[in-house]
Amino acid sequence: MQGKIVRGIAGFYYVNVSDFGVVECKAKGIFRNQNVKPLVGDNVCLEVLDREKMLGNITEILARKNKINRPAVANVDQAVVIFAASFPKPNLNLLDRFWLMMEMQGIPTVICFNKADDKERAELDELAGHYEKSGSRVHITSTVSGEGIAKLREDLSGKTTVFAGPSGVGKSTVMNTLFPEANMEIGEISGKIKRGKHTTRHSELFYLGQGTYVMDTPGFTSLALPDIEKEELKEYYPEFLDYRDGCRFLGCAHISEPDCQVKQAFSEGMISPVRYENYKQFFEEISSRKKY
Repeated sequence: MQGKIVRGIAGFYYVNVSDFGVVECKAKGIFRNQNVKPLVGDNVCLEVLDREKMLGNITEILARKNKINRPAVANVDQAVVIFAASFPKPNLNLLDRFWLMMEMQGIPTVICFNKADDKERAELDELAGHYEKSGSRVHITSTVSGEGIAKLREDLSGKTTVFAGPSGVGKSTVMNTLFPEANMEIGEISGKIKRGKHTTRHSELFYLGQGTYVMDTPGFTSLALPDIEKEELKEYYPEFLDYRDGCRFLGCAHISEPDCQVKQAFSEGMISPVRYENYKQFFEEISSRKKY
Protein backbone atom coordinates (compact mmCIF):
# COMPACT_ATOMS: atom_id res chain seq x y z
CA MET A 1 0.00 0.00 0.00
CA GLN A 2 1.26 3.49 -0.84
CA GLY A 3 0.41 6.91 0.58
CA LYS A 4 1.75 10.36 1.40
CA ILE A 5 2.89 11.58 4.82
CA VAL A 6 0.65 14.50 5.79
CA ARG A 7 2.07 15.12 9.26
CA GLY A 8 4.86 13.89 11.53
CA ILE A 9 5.12 14.45 15.26
CA ALA A 10 6.94 12.76 18.14
CA GLY A 11 8.04 9.79 16.02
CA PHE A 12 4.56 9.15 14.60
CA TYR A 13 3.78 9.72 10.92
CA TYR A 14 0.30 10.12 9.55
CA VAL A 15 0.00 8.73 6.05
CA ASN A 16 -2.92 9.55 3.79
CA VAL A 17 -3.90 6.68 1.51
CA SER A 18 -6.39 7.67 -1.19
CA ASP A 19 -9.80 5.99 -0.76
CA PHE A 20 -8.63 4.43 2.51
CA GLY A 21 -7.90 7.15 5.05
CA VAL A 22 -5.15 8.40 7.35
CA VAL A 23 -2.98 5.69 8.93
CA GLU A 24 -0.92 6.38 12.05
CA CYS A 25 2.51 4.88 11.41
CA LYS A 26 5.87 4.34 13.00
CA ALA A 27 8.98 4.32 10.81
CA LYS A 28 10.96 1.10 10.87
CA GLY A 29 14.37 1.18 12.53
CA ILE A 30 16.13 0.65 9.21
CA PHE A 31 15.58 4.34 8.38
CA ARG A 32 17.41 5.42 11.53
CA ASN A 33 20.26 3.08 10.65
CA GLN A 34 20.46 4.69 7.21
CA ASN A 35 20.20 8.17 8.75
CA VAL A 36 17.03 8.83 6.75
CA LYS A 37 14.21 10.77 8.37
CA PRO A 38 10.72 10.70 6.87
CA LEU A 39 9.35 14.12 5.91
CA VAL A 40 5.89 15.51 5.39
CA GLY A 41 5.23 15.11 1.67
CA ASP A 42 7.18 11.87 1.36
CA ASN A 43 5.53 9.20 -0.74
CA VAL A 44 5.89 5.95 1.18
CA CYS A 45 5.03 2.29 1.21
CA LEU A 46 3.34 1.06 4.35
CA GLU A 47 1.90 -2.03 5.95
CA VAL A 48 -1.37 -1.75 7.85
CA LEU A 49 -1.20 -3.59 11.18
CA ASP A 50 -4.67 -2.75 12.50
CA ARG A 51 -7.39 -1.67 10.06
CA GLU A 52 -9.88 -0.83 12.81
CA LYS A 53 -7.49 1.51 14.63
CA MET A 54 -5.77 2.57 11.38
CA LEU A 55 -2.27 1.74 12.64
CA GLY A 56 0.71 0.70 10.54
CA ASN A 57 4.41 0.87 9.74
CA ILE A 58 6.25 2.77 7.03
CA THR A 59 8.34 0.19 5.16
CA GLU A 60 9.88 2.31 2.39
CA ILE A 61 10.40 5.97 1.53
CA LEU A 62 10.12 6.47 -2.21
CA ALA A 63 12.58 8.70 -4.08
CA ARG A 64 12.13 12.45 -3.44
CA LYS A 65 12.08 14.89 -6.32
CA ASN A 66 12.90 17.82 -4.02
CA LYS A 67 12.99 18.96 -0.41
CA ILE A 68 12.41 22.30 1.34
CA ASN A 69 13.97 22.82 4.76
CA ARG A 70 11.71 25.64 5.96
CA PRO A 71 9.02 24.43 6.17
CA ALA A 72 10.27 20.84 6.18
CA VAL A 73 8.43 19.21 3.29
CA ALA A 74 9.29 16.95 0.36
CA ASN A 75 7.95 16.48 -3.17
CA VAL A 76 6.56 19.96 -3.63
CA ASP A 77 5.15 20.70 -7.09
CA GLN A 78 4.88 24.44 -6.60
CA ALA A 79 4.77 27.28 -4.08
CA VAL A 80 2.01 29.88 -4.02
CA VAL A 81 3.16 33.15 -2.48
CA ILE A 82 0.34 35.50 -1.56
CA PHE A 83 0.69 39.25 -1.15
CA ALA A 84 -2.02 41.87 -0.79
CA ALA A 85 -2.47 44.07 -3.83
CA SER A 86 -3.61 46.95 -1.64
CA PHE A 87 -3.09 46.83 2.12
CA PRO A 88 -0.61 46.01 3.47
CA LYS A 89 1.30 47.46 0.51
CA PRO A 90 3.06 44.60 -1.29
CA ASN A 91 6.74 44.32 -0.42
CA LEU A 92 8.10 43.21 -3.79
CA ASN A 93 11.64 42.93 -2.44
CA LEU A 94 10.38 40.32 0.01
CA LEU A 95 8.43 38.62 -2.76
CA ASP A 96 11.56 38.42 -4.92
CA ARG A 97 13.53 36.91 -2.06
CA PHE A 98 10.98 34.14 -1.70
CA TRP A 99 10.84 33.70 -5.49
CA LEU A 100 14.64 33.36 -5.64
CA MET A 101 14.65 30.81 -2.82
CA MET A 102 12.16 28.63 -4.70
CA GLU A 103 13.86 29.20 -8.08
CA MET A 104 17.16 27.90 -6.68
CA GLN A 105 15.42 24.71 -5.59
CA GLY A 106 13.73 24.21 -8.94
CA ILE A 107 10.27 24.78 -7.47
CA PRO A 108 7.89 26.86 -9.62
CA THR A 109 6.42 29.90 -7.88
CA VAL A 110 2.83 30.97 -8.44
CA ILE A 111 2.29 34.61 -7.43
CA CYS A 112 -1.08 35.68 -6.07
CA PHE A 113 -1.98 39.32 -5.46
CA ASN A 114 -5.05 39.23 -3.21
CA LYS A 115 -7.51 41.96 -2.17
CA ALA A 116 -7.89 43.07 -5.78
CA ASP A 117 -11.23 44.74 -5.00
CA ASP A 118 -9.36 47.59 -3.27
CA LYS A 119 -7.18 48.45 -6.28
CA GLU A 120 -7.70 50.07 -9.70
CA ARG A 121 -7.36 47.74 -12.69
CA ALA A 122 -4.44 49.73 -14.18
CA GLU A 123 -2.53 49.39 -10.91
CA LEU A 124 -3.25 45.65 -10.77
CA ASP A 125 -2.03 45.18 -14.34
CA GLU A 126 1.15 47.10 -13.54
CA LEU A 127 1.74 44.93 -10.46
CA ALA A 128 1.27 41.71 -12.42
CA GLY A 129 3.40 43.08 -15.27
CA HIS A 130 6.52 43.10 -13.12
CA TYR A 131 6.45 39.29 -13.14
CA GLU A 132 5.15 38.45 -16.61
CA LYS A 133 8.68 37.58 -17.83
CA SER A 134 9.89 35.93 -14.62
CA GLY A 135 8.53 32.52 -15.53
CA SER A 136 5.96 32.66 -12.71
CA ARG A 137 2.23 32.45 -13.20
CA VAL A 138 0.44 35.45 -11.70
CA HIS A 139 -3.09 35.50 -10.31
CA ILE A 140 -5.11 38.52 -9.23
CA THR A 141 -7.73 37.48 -6.68
CA SER A 142 -10.43 38.84 -4.44
CA THR A 143 -12.19 36.77 -1.80
CA VAL A 144 -14.88 39.47 -1.70
CA SER A 145 -15.88 39.41 -5.39
CA GLY A 146 -14.51 35.95 -6.18
CA GLU A 147 -12.26 37.30 -8.92
CA GLY A 148 -9.49 34.90 -9.94
CA ILE A 149 -10.38 32.21 -7.40
CA ALA A 150 -11.53 29.60 -9.95
CA LYS A 151 -8.38 30.01 -12.07
CA LEU A 152 -6.13 29.76 -9.03
CA ARG A 153 -7.96 26.61 -7.94
CA GLU A 154 -7.32 25.09 -11.37
CA ASP A 155 -3.60 25.81 -10.94
CA LEU A 156 -3.57 23.75 -7.72
CA SER A 157 -5.49 20.72 -8.95
CA GLY A 158 -3.60 17.44 -8.72
CA LYS A 159 -0.49 19.06 -7.22
CA THR A 160 1.24 19.40 -3.87
CA THR A 161 1.36 23.12 -3.11
CA VAL A 162 2.96 25.11 -0.31
CA PHE A 163 1.24 28.41 0.54
CA ALA A 164 3.35 31.24 1.92
CA GLY A 165 3.19 34.97 2.43
CA PRO A 166 3.45 37.76 5.00
CA SER A 167 0.91 38.08 7.80
CA GLY A 168 -2.19 40.13 7.08
CA VAL A 169 -2.42 39.52 3.34
CA GLY A 170 -5.48 37.25 3.56
CA LYS A 171 -3.67 33.96 3.03
CA SER A 172 -5.99 31.93 5.26
CA THR A 173 -9.06 33.59 3.73
CA VAL A 174 -7.83 32.70 0.24
CA MET A 175 -7.29 29.08 1.26
CA ASN A 176 -10.73 28.84 2.86
CA THR A 177 -12.32 30.41 -0.22
CA LEU A 178 -10.45 28.05 -2.52
CA PHE A 179 -11.38 24.93 -0.58
CA PRO A 180 -14.50 25.48 1.54
CA GLU A 181 -15.29 21.77 1.22
CA ALA A 182 -12.00 20.90 2.94
CA ASN A 183 -12.88 22.32 6.35
CA MET A 184 -14.58 19.14 7.58
CA GLU A 185 -11.76 16.87 6.41
CA ILE A 186 -9.09 19.17 7.84
CA GLY A 187 -10.91 19.07 11.16
CA GLU A 188 -11.13 15.29 11.06
CA ILE A 189 -7.43 14.86 10.32
CA SER A 190 -6.43 17.40 12.95
CA GLY A 191 -8.62 15.62 15.50
CA LYS A 192 -7.12 12.23 14.72
CA ILE A 193 -3.48 13.28 14.91
CA LYS A 194 -3.66 15.53 17.96
CA ARG A 195 -1.50 14.13 20.76
CA GLY A 196 -1.66 16.17 23.94
CA LYS A 197 -0.69 19.83 23.90
CA HIS A 198 1.80 20.79 21.22
CA THR A 199 2.60 24.47 20.94
CA THR A 200 5.21 24.01 18.18
CA ARG A 201 3.99 24.71 14.65
CA HIS A 202 4.37 21.49 12.65
CA SER A 203 4.31 21.06 8.90
CA GLU A 204 1.03 19.57 7.79
CA LEU A 205 -0.42 18.72 4.38
CA PHE A 206 -4.16 18.64 3.80
CA TYR A 207 -5.56 16.23 1.23
CA LEU A 208 -8.31 17.78 -0.86
CA GLY A 209 -9.05 14.86 -3.16
CA GLN A 210 -7.88 13.86 -6.65
CA GLY A 211 -4.20 14.09 -5.80
CA THR A 212 -4.42 17.66 -4.50
CA TYR A 213 -2.48 18.54 -1.33
CA VAL A 214 -1.93 21.96 0.23
CA MET A 215 0.25 23.18 3.08
CA ASP A 216 -0.12 26.47 4.91
CA THR A 217 3.01 28.02 6.42
CA PRO A 218 3.45 30.68 9.11
CA GLY A 219 3.52 34.25 7.84
CA PHE A 220 6.99 35.65 7.22
CA THR A 221 8.18 39.24 7.48
CA SER A 222 11.80 38.82 6.37
CA LEU A 223 13.90 36.34 4.44
CA ALA A 224 17.65 36.00 4.22
CA LEU A 225 19.01 35.48 0.75
CA PRO A 226 19.93 31.89 -0.12
CA ASP A 227 23.55 30.78 0.01
CA ILE A 228 24.64 31.73 -3.49
CA GLU A 229 27.64 33.32 -5.17
CA LYS A 230 27.03 36.74 -6.69
CA GLU A 231 28.18 35.47 -10.10
CA GLU A 232 25.40 32.85 -10.05
CA LEU A 233 22.57 35.26 -9.27
CA LYS A 234 21.90 36.38 -12.85
CA GLU A 235 21.33 32.78 -13.94
CA TYR A 236 18.06 32.71 -12.01
CA TYR A 237 16.49 35.65 -13.86
CA PRO A 238 14.67 34.38 -16.98
CA GLU A 239 13.97 37.94 -18.18
CA PHE A 240 17.72 38.46 -18.71
CA LEU A 241 18.11 35.49 -21.07
CA ASP A 242 16.99 37.23 -24.26
CA TYR A 243 19.61 39.96 -23.86
CA ARG A 244 22.70 38.62 -22.10
CA ASP A 245 24.32 37.19 -25.25
CA GLY A 246 24.56 40.74 -26.57
CA CYS A 247 26.67 41.96 -23.65
CA ARG A 248 30.29 42.91 -24.48
CA PHE A 249 31.69 40.77 -21.65
CA LEU A 250 31.02 37.05 -21.36
CA GLY A 251 30.75 37.16 -17.56
CA CYS A 252 28.74 40.39 -17.47
CA ALA A 253 26.97 40.83 -14.12
CA HIS A 254 24.63 43.46 -15.62
CA ILE A 255 25.54 45.94 -12.89
CA SER A 256 28.17 48.46 -13.97
CA GLU A 257 29.74 46.98 -17.10
CA PRO A 258 29.73 48.98 -20.36
CA ASP A 259 27.75 47.78 -23.40
CA CYS A 260 25.44 45.63 -21.30
CA GLN A 261 22.34 44.62 -23.23
CA VAL A 262 20.44 43.71 -20.06
CA LYS A 263 20.90 47.26 -18.74
CA GLN A 264 19.90 48.57 -22.18
CA ALA A 265 16.74 46.45 -22.11
CA PHE A 266 15.99 47.77 -18.63
CA SER A 267 16.41 51.38 -19.79
CA GLU A 268 14.02 50.71 -22.69
CA GLY A 269 11.35 49.30 -20.37
CA MET A 270 11.76 45.69 -21.50
CA ILE A 271 12.74 44.52 -18.00
CA SER A 272 10.74 45.43 -14.90
CA PRO A 273 12.40 48.24 -12.92
CA VAL A 274 11.26 46.59 -9.69
CA ARG A 275 12.81 43.26 -10.62
CA TYR A 276 16.04 44.83 -11.86
CA GLU A 277 16.49 47.09 -8.80
CA ASN A 278 15.89 44.11 -6.50
CA TYR A 279 18.44 42.12 -8.51
CA LYS A 280 21.04 44.88 -7.99
CA GLN A 281 20.27 45.02 -4.27
CA PHE A 282 20.62 41.25 -3.93
CA PHE A 283 23.92 41.36 -5.86
CA GLU A 284 25.32 43.98 -3.50
CA GLU A 285 24.00 42.14 -0.44
CA ILE A 286 25.69 38.92 -1.52
CA SER A 287 28.89 40.80 -2.37
CA SER A 288 29.09 42.32 1.10
CA ARG A 289 28.76 39.03 2.96
CA LYS A 290 31.75 38.29 5.14
CA LYS A 291 33.82 35.32 4.07
CA TYR A 292 34.80 32.95 6.85
